[in-house]
Amino acid sequence: MSVSPESPSLTDQINALLPQTQCGQCGYCGCRPYAEAIASGSADINQCPPSGDEGIRDIAGLLGVAAKPLNPKFGVHKPPSVAFIVEEDCIGCTKCIAACPVDAILGAPKFMHTVIASECTGCELCIAPCPVDCVIMQPSPPNHAEVSRKQRSAQAKRRYDARCLRKEKEEADKAERAKKKKLALLKMQAAKK
Repeated sequence: MSVSPESPSLTDQINALLPQTQCGQCGYCGCRPYAEAIASGSADINQCPPSGDEGIRDIAGLLGVAAKPLNPKFGVHKPPSVAFIVEEDCIGCTKCIAACPVDAILGAPKFMHTVIASECTGCELCIAPCPVDCVIMQPSPPNHAEVSRKQRSAQAKRRYDARCLRKEKEEADKAERAKKKKLALLKMQAAKK
């Protein structure tokens, strides 16, 4: 397959077909690394449980290869679901917020958290870090079915990309503050001499 400079790379095309849950069930740390592995030939097309048979068929079609069933080693395809936080059990630890790859959980330390159901990808990454087991999965709301798989994937990718940019900015700001603090300490030490 020949790709012109203006067209998306093979990795980009594969990534666009993945659900953007960033769940890691495929054995990679997110959808893009899995797409890169498929494009390079180091991963098979049937390792993404959230994609299910439909997603596998789409990737197979793009690559011009035969579709195959989901490899059960990586999990099973489940109906769409969203996380739900049992409010009376939530202690406000913020661990679920840190784990959410699409910033679909709102809350503050020591206060109850909540999930924005329309933004939740159902990745289940918020369940394990919860120390009080107050995060449960529920079937997606009925209006979720009205949104196509492709639209949900694009929305999840936008939210994931926005979260990544926010985290990069936070890290850069943190490094800048540390640099300024170090310079201030050096100036104070020099003034004492």
